[in-house]
Amino acid sequence: MPDQTTLIRNARVVDGSGSPWRYGDVALAGDRIAAVAPAGSIPAENCSEVVDASGHVVCPGFVDILSHSILPLMVDGRSLSKIAQGVTTEVMGEGWTPAPVGGRISPERPVHQFTQLLDPAWADRSAGWTRFRDWLEAMTDQGVSPNIGSFLGGGTLRSYAMGMDMRAPTDDEMATMKRVTAEAMEDGAFGVSFALIYPPSSYAETEEILEIARAFHPYHGIYITHLRSEADAFLEGLEEALTIGRDADVPVQIYHLKAAGTRNWHKMASAMERTSEARSQGIDVTADMYTYPAAGTGLTSVLPPWAAAGDKLYDNVRDSSMRAKIREAALNPSGDWEAMADLTGPQGVMPVGFLKEENQKYVGKRLSEIAAEMGVDWPDAAMDLLASEGQRIATFYFVMNEANLRRQLQQPWIMISTDAGGLDPAWAAPTGPYHPRAYGTYSRVLGKYVREEKVIPLEDAVRKMSSALCDRLGLRDRGQLREGFYGDVVIFDPETVGDRATFTAPHQLSVGVRDVWVNGERVFQDGEHTGAKPGRIVSGAGRRT
Repeated sequence: MPDQTTLIRNARVVDGSGSPWRYGDVALAGDRIAAVAPAGSIPAENCSEVVDASGHVVCPGFVDILSHSILPLMVDGRSLSKIAQGVTTEVMGEGWTPAPVGGRISPERPVHQFTQLLDPAWADRSAGWTRFRDWLEAMTDQGVSPNIGSFLGGGTLRSYAMGMDMRAPTDDEMATMKRVTAEAMEDGAFGVSFALIYPPSSYAETEEILEIARAFHPYHGIYITHLRSEADAFLEGLEEALTIGRDADVPVQIYHLKAAGTRNWHKMASAMERTSEARSQGIDVTADMYTYPAAGTGLTSVLPPWAAAGDKLYDNVRDSSMRAKIREAALNPSGDWEAMADLTGPQGVMPVGFLKEENQKYVGKRLSEIAAEMGVDWPDAAMDLLASEGQRIATFYFVMNEANLRRQLQQPWIMISTDAGGLDPAWAAPTGPYHPRAYGTYSRVLGKYVREEKVIPLEDAVRKMSSALCDRLGLRDRGQLREGFYGDVVIFDPETVGDRATFTAPHQLSVGVRDVWVNGERVFQDGEHTGAKPGRIVSGAGRRT
């Protein structure tokens, strides 16, 4: 046993493979797991630190395949709300990445509720991120607590070649997208993500996405997608993803699988059956989910995607003639876009991410209430707010069914993700409400669905949060407690672990996770962040060094 070893003793070892727990000891040396052995079999005298984990579980660190920590990590590299849940690796890039910059992409960064917290120096730095990997290296140079990696955002890819044009690409534009894709894969991207309800990704037809998927196939990339519909055309959206996977011969990962809107809840059973059938036919498809009944995205999702064509959304909602057309489309959706307010009614829409002082009075109110206060119909209220703010306005949509969440958790091919960034209540709370999944996703699974409701066993829950994700991403030396694997390790109390964040009081850290190591260095000790930032870049199989 090497010197300078940390020995974790007397724990229930849940190794991440799905195997039954056992009592044992785990030793860390340097950045690796040195041994996983029967309890009491590793001599303590060879170890520089002995950690007593009696009554606790020791398991591999959790992996978030749907992280939105890009801007939060620029604000604060500690990623406190994720580390406090046991997350040791965050994979970003749903639809958008801050690199590469070039082509038709403006160097201006998107307006976001955390933009005001960013060091202005980031704007100068990010203008030079001409390669995909540049921003990841900037993050680790600054210092981050979790490991980080990313998919190439399909919206970024399209913007690079085509801006916000709503049309098919020319041959030259497609060649540009293929070149940028290949460069990103060689830089370590895990694949390309298309968030198909958000412009400009929503402007891409199936054949265009197929061409991009064929371009990253040689690099063993993954097609990861927010389906074109999670509602009225949910099953058709799933079929499109399966078609892309089959015809391009690439693995498919479906972001935050859900059936949105009461009238669509019954479709989840068919979607799960169809996915299992596709897997039996040889299509490599899996999915992830978060365990909350509300989705979170922009208020812009109550308006048709064409309203943002040419990057003119905020001009359009201020123009009377365009407003009339948008209003008509919002009230009578055509069926070819995800009309979120139509799914929930304006009473199921809760805007929260306001930046301007004059709009703070609307935080936490439903769109129906806001419209009544304004004395206008809800589409006009939404457009007035967007025109005032000049940004997408983070919004909750109460669209999901708890029974479906439980059934989804039991599917072997479904994993856990947050769809959120890593926050600290000290700086995030003043910016306004945020989806509780940022603070509680993994702890909620362990507390509510494992301990309290017994929906899935502990061992399967840990697998869905660790090795299943690493296997999907091709990270062959993370995600399990095995000798020689990286020392991403979590100790938690199975009797107390749980989430505290709610929709009305979201800025509350989870409880029950006691200690966390990333690459063998402790970042969380006795429920407090140590300040350590040992995170590294994790890369896809196409990485060229």
